[in-house]
Amino acid sequence: PRGQVSKGRGRIGKHRKHPGGCGNSGGQHHHRINFDKYHPGYFGKVGMRNFHLIKHSKVIPSINVDRLWSLVSEQTRAYYKEHTDKAPVIDVVKAGYMKVMGKGQLPEQPVIVKARYFTKEAEVKIKDHLGGRRRVHPLRMKGSSGFAIAVRHSRRRGVHRSAPSTRK
Repeated sequence: PRGQVSKGRGRIGKHRKHPGGCGNSGGQHHHRINFDKYHPGYFGKVGMRNFHLIKHSKVIPSINVDRLWSLVSEQTRAYYKEHTDKAPVIDVVKAGYMKVMGKGQLPEQPVIVKARYFTKEAEVKIKDHLGGRRRVHPLRMKGSSGFAIAVRHSRRRGVHRSAPSTRK
């Protein structure tokens, strides 16, 4: 209230600027109980150091098998439904994805998919729809659980064709 010396803050403790220290100070000293109780593991190190960590190399945008046809226009799909002797090439990498995963079903229509990585389930589903129309030579890829279907993109320029190698 008006007219009092310490304005309601008490005469003994006094309202000083930062009585316990600024910010997180005293976490290992006079505020230790609070830090141990409410923030366990706040201090110290965990794991190995990784100098020059490049985070975007670990990101693999993926798409499921059931969404593959959404990357192609409806006219293209209709065209290849009539002309069953050919199969459309869906380039997943151009659409911004790297990996094809196996959720969902593909329509009964052959399709060739270009991607860097495939799960085994996706590989099986796509190959089932190719039938006997196209011969597919699987290409072993580093770091993947399955094979590429028809064609796999290289990190370098160009594309690795999936034809069997002529070298012996």
